[in-house]
Amino acid sequence: MLVRRWLAGAGLVVLTGAAATLYGALSASAGDAAPSGVAPAPVAAGAAPQTAPRAAAPAVPVPRASKDPLLSGKRRVTIVRVGSFESGLSLLDGGRLAEVDDDRGRQVFVPTPLGAGEYLIKAYYSGGTGQPVCWQARNPDNGQPLYVAGAPCRADDPAQRFAIAPAPGGGAREYLISNRWAYLRDSARSGLILEELGDAPPASSFRFNDTGPAPRR
Repeated sequence: MLVRRWLAGAGLVVLTGAAATLYGALSASAGDAAPSGVAPAPVAAGAAPQTAPRAAAPAVPVPRASKDPLLSGKRRVTIVRVGSFESGLSLLDGGRLAEVDDDRGRQVFVPTPLGAGEYLIKAYYSGGTGQPVCWQARNPDNGQPLYVAGAPCRADDPAQRFAIAPAPGGGAREYLISNRWAYLRDSARSGLILEELGDAPPASSFRFNDTGPAPRR
């Protein structure tokens, strides 16, 4: 009889201890979890909001002296805008630089180095004949874009000093042409114009094609 009572008491102690252990474990788990429905801690006052980094402005090539024989002043070239269809650059008689698909105007050019990547661009008739005229940047002063026209060659005229630099990512003898940071480009409305870039990359590049020795003049 005493043995039965002892065994019953021992069993009660074991059950009580197990229940206490289980209750403690559940309480610890509940304390570690974040209470539901509680908002996250606010951002500290004055902290700057995170924003995506601003994209860097496109790099513009810096004009430098070139080792390309076509830019030595000893070769004549034709110039074609990359992406044009069967058209080449021509300095029209009494007019401006344009793209043509016939034999009008002066379509033979001799880029003549002036130093620091700048050139006089002399224009001749087919085969390099006649006295040259030179590209000159013109401002129409009527709200229309700058453009290129012909003028008597003057190396000291800033409007005739054109920079020629390799087009970034372009092919062989593919160049950008500019005058005082206004770049030669094609405009659907105005044809070939000179335009400052701002944050935009150059829109047009040009391929130079060798057509023989430059005229001796």
